[in-house]
Amino acid sequence: MLEIQIDYATLEDCEIITHFNLELARETESKNLDQKLVRTGVVESLGDSRGCQYFVARHQDTVVGQIMFTREWSDWRNGEFWWFQSVYVDPAYRRQGVFKQLSDHVEKLARSNPDVVGLRLYVEKENDRAQSTYHQLGFGFPGYQVMEKMLDR
Repeated sequence: MLEIQIDYATLEDCEIITHFNLELARETESKNLDQKLVRTGVVESLGDSRGCQYFVARHQDTVVGQIMFTREWSDWRNGEFWWFQSVYVDPAYRRQGVFKQLSDHVEKLARSNPDVVGLRLYVEKENDRAQSTYHQLGFGFPGYQVMEKMLDR
């Protein structure tokens, strides 16, 4: 397992997080996102004004991975679900335990917070490799499908 340090992301990490998010969209959904819009969203996220938190994984002072979680309140469970989002590991560092360490870090924080009742994420239906990784970490399919309606803005 690669030795990494996990830190709260700061504005100093904005450019690499923006880059990783652009690559994530290309790799997983073949989408080319607007760099300026993504960067603005990252800045908003890093200020925690949106109820989310980014963490970065550093190997020898180089950011090699990231994870963000957002919060969802569940009235059925009287608690929060933390959703893993913007998960990305630099291709040169994949299959070396970086995501596992990031995931474990967020799970440890969630377990220490009595308001958090579970962790969730979404994954592309065709991404068998990611699904296998998530299963190994204890994630399962809850029986829901995600649907969305984009607003024309």
